[in-house]
Amino acid sequence: MELQLALDLVNIEEAKVLVKEVESFIDIVEIGTPIVINEGLHAVKAIKEAFPHLKVLADLKIMDAGGYEVMKASEAGADIITVLGVSDDSTIRGAVEEARKQGNKIMVDMINVKDIETRAAEIDALGVDYICVHSGYDHQAEGKNSFEELAAIKRVVKQAKTAIAGGIKIDTLQEVISAKPDLVIVGGGITGAENKSATASQMQQWIKQA
Repeated sequence: MELQLALDLVNIEEAKVLVKEVESFIDIVEIGTPIVINEGLHAVKAIKEAFPHLKVLADLKIMDAGGYEVMKASEAGADIITVLGVSDDSTIRGAVEEARKQGNKIMVDMINVKDIETRAAEIDALGVDYICVHSGYDHQAEGKNSFEELAAIKRVVKQAKTAIAGGIKIDTLQEVISAKPDLVIVGGGITGAENKSATASQMQQWIKQA
């Protein structure tokens, strides 16, 4: 099980400061969609150059032109790139093909997928590396959580690793760990903590014990 830090509401310099605080306790740093929109793929490049030992995920939420967008993210230094599960199979296939050429990985974000179990089986067959259940900001506001979706994916997935994201905090982490995802994605649960380093350290410790 690995820990991913999701950065959403910061600029490049703020992101560097945040990652510096917790770099010893995380496995992957995610450049979130809002940062990519605000700063472009320069943000991915800057974080990869500053922290070459960490894996960097570019949360592009690709919906079309999978191969091209994966190529551009790879050029910027991304190790993992996200594609939306609601996109066409051809988009996911193109993303996977390009990722293989680049030596990178593809994570499919299942946000807004209606039939999670059926779609997860289809996506798994396309050769992606991670399938992520994700309660987005708007879903969290409605009190939605991802545990049932994670269980549904774990029932059908044969090859891909599973990931879970959305509102995970230190007081809900044990419940998340008990659901046995391969990757736990935490944003505000670390970035909003008073002592970010101590929080990330505790989370990493629990995750590694699982």
